[in-house]
Amino acid sequence: MNMTEQLTEAIGALAEACRELPVRVDLFPVTGPHSAGAPRGIVVLLPGGGLNARAAFAVARGRSLVEFLADHGYLPIGITPREDAGDPAEAAEWGLATHRTDAERVLAAVEEHLALPFGLPLDLLGHSAGAALALDLAAQPGSTARRVLVLDTTGPYDPQREPELVERAERLCAQFEQMVGAGELVLDPGLKASFAAAERDPELRGRLEFALTRTAELPGPANWIYHQGHSAGGPALDLDVWARAMAALGSGVQPTALLRDLAALWAGRTEVYRIDWSAIRAEVRWINAELGRGDHDLGPRLVRAGGAAVDYRVVPGFGHGDVVWAPQAENAVWPLLLAE
Repeated sequence: MNMTEQLTEAIGALAEACRELPVRVDLFPVTGPHSAGAPRGIVVLLPGGGLNARAAFAVARGRSLVEFLADHGYLPIGITPREDAGDPAEAAEWGLATHRTDAERVLAAVEEHLALPFGLPLDLLGHSAGAALALDLAAQPGSTARRVLVLDTTGPYDPQREPELVERAERLCAQFEQMVGAGELVLDPGLKASFAAAERDPELRGRLEFALTRTAELPGPANWIYHQGHSAGGPALDLDVWARAMAALGSGVQPTALLRDLAALWAGRTEVYRIDWSAIRAEVRWINAELGRGDHDLGPRLVRAGGAAVDYRVVPGFGHGDVVWAPQAENAVWPLLLAE
């Protein structure tokens, strides 16, 4: 068999190995000049809270992030978390540890069927909550990740420089803990339903634009983490792309246990959840959005203090979702992930 045939067979074996897992694994083809030979590497894609891999990374007005990676010779593999299609009644245990265990099972299959047989390096790319998961995976003993590619996530707030944010995150963590204890196991941000309603009533599009560009001003337990919003607005905001992404979602909900663990990371409440930042050995490229999660660099500093190479940047003029869905991201953001 030639290389293309070998890869096709291996990808089929990987799909079969992942069939019974509680997550969905999306295998995207390599395109462009690299499509006839071995990929340059594998990029495992981890979407943000409430999203799935196709909605987060394969939807765009022009070229999507999946297509960008494939055109550069990488084999993109998406992991959609269990909450996209799972039973919310079981969500009490769907914290960050469960998401990590699910992803590790996929990564083991990727190693067995693709990375090791073909000698392909493995990168982890995550957005938002998916980026926190990518960093958590890289901190585990035995991690084989070459690079962690981070798109707009929040690490721990600095208690010296940002004590008010630490306190706010502590209160948020406690709130989510209480919700889990009270049986409120999932939180629905409402975007999927809102975009579906806007399809029926176009006048609602103006309200959606305000909600996406002024997220920090809206009520909601965690909206304060955005410096402005999900989008910067203007040319960066394509409501049709957002609508297609929301239509591609399954449940669209976020497990409260996952939100609790993320808030614990922001607050530094290591008794609730802890990432050993100093244990990360992979190269880290951490790109935050100025108007999304903003410039909070304690996480990158902790990773760097452990000896890993870290390239931390804040891209101006981008909101939280713009780094994956804005048309400008292809030239202003994504090349930073792959730059030699």
